[in-house]
Amino acid sequence: MSSSIDQAVEVLRNGGVIAYPTEAVYGLGCDPDNSPAIEKILTLKQREKNKGLILIASEVGQLEPYLDELPEEARHRVLASWPGPFTWLWPAKAQTSEWLRGDFATLAVRVTAHPQARELCQAFGKPLVSTSANLGGQPPARTVAQVREQFDARVDFVLEGEVGPHSSPTEIRDALTGELIRG
Repeated sequence: MSSSIDQAVEVLRNGGVIAYPTEAVYGLGCDPDNSPAIEKILTLKQREKNKGLILIASEVGQLEPYLDELPEEARHRVLASWPGPFTWLWPAKAQTSEWLRGDFATLAVRVTAHPQARELCQAFGKPLVSTSANLGGQPPARTVAQVREQFDARVDFVLEGEVGPHSSPTEIRDALTGELIRG
C-alpha cells in the first residue's frame, strides 16, 4: 500500500474530508458513519442534505451494513455490473443515516472499478462517501489542480492520481427496476 493511501486513510479515520480520483472525476469523500464529516462535504459543495450521497466500496460486503435485501433478479443485475462505473439506488436499511440517504428510502451505491479508489476503500475497510468534487453549479474536477482551484485548503487531503477514462459521472439506475435515473 502506498504512503499516500495510508495518509488518506488516516485523515478519514480522524473525521477529515479527502479528494480522490474515481472512474470519471475527482470525488470528495469521508467516513459514511461520521455525520460532522458528511456535513463538511455538503457545506464545501454548497449541496442540500435532502439530495443524498453516493457510497463507493471495494466489494459489495462493505455496503451490506447500509442496505436492505434485494429480490434475487435485481441483486443479480446489480452485481453483474460491478466492479464498474455503475451506481445503483438500492433500498436502504431503516437505520441508514439520512445524511447519506437524503429524503429517500434508497442509497446510491457503487463497487468502484477505479484501482486507486478500490485500494483506498480496501485500506479503509469500509465504503466512502463519494460525491463529485465541485462547487454547486461548477463542472466536476478532473485534475488535482482543478480540485485545489475550487476548494483550496478546505479539503483535508488530496490523493493524487488519474481519473478513469469516462467523460461524465457514473450513470445511476434504480436497482429494483433497472430504470435509468442519470445517464
